[in-house]
Amino acid sequence: MKPLFIISCPIDTYSGYGSRSRDLVKAIIELDKYDVKILPQRWGEMPWGFIQDNPEWEFLTKHILLNGQIPRQPEIWAQITIPNEFQPVGKFNIGFTAGIETTVCNPTWIDGLNRMNLNIVSSKHSKDVFLNAKFEEKNQQTNQVVRNVALEKPVEVLFEGVDLNIYKLLDKLPESDLCNSLNSMPESFAYLYVGHWLQGDLGEDRKNTGLLIKAFYETFKNKKQKPALILKTSVLSGASYSDREEIVRRIKQIRKTVNSKNLPNIYLLHGEFSDSEMNEIYNHSKVKAMVILTKGEGFGRPLLEFTQCKKPVITTAWGGHIDFLDPQMSVLMGGQLTPVHPSVVNDWVIKDSQWFSVDHGQVGHYLKDVFENYKNYTDGAKRQAYKAKTEFSWDKMKEKIGYILEGNVPEFPKQIQLKLPQLKRIELPKKPALQNG
Repeated sequence: MKPLFIISCPIDTYSGYGSRSRDLVKAIIELDKYDVKILPQRWGEMPWGFIQDNPEWEFLTKHILLNGQIPRQPEIWAQITIPNEFQPVGKFNIGFTAGIETTVCNPTWIDGLNRMNLNIVSSKHSKDVFLNAKFEEKNQQTNQVVRNVALEKPVEVLFEGVDLNIYKLLDKLPESDLCNSLNSMPESFAYLYVGHWLQGDLGEDRKNTGLLIKAFYETFKNKKQKPALILKTSVLSGASYSDREEIVRRIKQIRKTVNSKNLPNIYLLHGEFSDSEMNEIYNHSKVKAMVILTKGEGFGRPLLEFTQCKKPVITTAWGGHIDFLDPQMSVLMGGQLTPVHPSVVNDWVIKDSQWFSVDHGQVGHYLKDVFENYKNYTDGAKRQAYKAKTEFSWDKMKEKIGYILEGNVPEFPKQIQLKLPQLKRIELPKKPALQNG
């Protein structure tokens, strides 16, 4: 009998953690060493119903626990979420998390990691932050140190592998509304941004969406030849009208700060897109490069997926994405670590932490140079695609999770059927008959 392996995760949500969950669960199922069951969870306000909308994932439904009922204590229990939510339920407990985008995590995250037997993060960056985390918990009345908080449990790195069956070069794009919309742009050259427009003042949100828009306007204002910028983004969650209007309002607000009426065009792609549709966007002939001025990533999944169209990536030189992006093959811009801004501080992005602020001069330089000297960057993009394909695929990820589980999960006692030996029937001698004498 296989060990029962229950995984609590946002398996059915349209979210980054939802994608991570589906990839991990599929890999563990295909290892064929465990009786895998899924306990679905929500992920904030992100939409639900991914599996129903994507039939290729329907095989997961037979693994989902009905009514959220756990039949018994599992041999292995795993959660795919942020560490403060980790709780040990099984005989062996694993916490999966993308990790952290800054230099310091909330102490409750270390407590969560310490509740598990094994922790698995998406990047070396996240692992290093957790390993270096040291906190003193003090009594509020006496100010005396009550305890020291530090990571005590093992942590492994497992990258988020790209599915090469989906993200790949396409010989021909389909006749679709999406492709026709991109065809209708007058520009032949467009930069693509993919990511949520998160909280924070201009130049302070984690993905640095606002700064990218500002820099794009400033770099190409008053130019005779201009590229376009395509934003695949959302502010809140889902594909609501109010979300789209909020994005448009923010773009207009930034546009007003630029001293010119001759500005390049920005186009908004809004709503939920399938993986195959995202690959169509990446492959479109007018999409020439991906640009993200991120301040920090736990991994940076869209960047990895985009590499497979063999086009240049322009991003920052700090965070989880540098595990798979090579500075000799992609544009990794410099900058410096700066304190997180008060406008982004919350329970997880804490005020004592830092993240990366890109050099503004390099942003303008590379936006302009990639546009004007595109061929200088295409050879590196092809080599980057090969590196990602051979070292960071979903199959390689599956292989690595197999090794990690094999090297860390203990053997559990197995139930066996008790077979007693067959005993021969003993024939007793018959009692002699009594005779009258």
